[in-house]
Amino acid sequence: MKTNMIFFGWNHPVRGKERVSAEHFQQITGWFQELQAKGTLTSWEPVFLTSHGGDMNGFFILRGDGDKLDALEATPEWMEHTIRASLHLDGFGVVRGFSGAAVMEAMGTWSKFI
Repeated sequence: MKTNMIFFGWNHPVRGKERVSAEHFQQITGWFQELQAKGTLTSWEPVFLTSHGGDMNGFFILRGDGDKLDALEATPEWMEHTIRASLHLDGFGVVRGFSGAAVMEAMGTWSKFI
């Protein structure tokens, strides 16, 4: 079963790198718009969380076909953006997941074994 989303999350900018983070945010969101226009992404959404004392304060959800997401993660652009993010964002991480109808499919598989 293929995942159909990428979760791209962070805690906060590294102190002193706030401007770099803001510039990168503008660049990567422009790139996500291009990817959606080309059909690589079905949709994407930025999320900022309100102050809560936790270690997750923002993330992107990128949705699309699993094979297209696999191909995206193999591009030099993806590698460059994730390396850049890891250098100016504390708590940065990327993980694949299931959303929408794929959740029910994953749940159906999981339920067979309980």
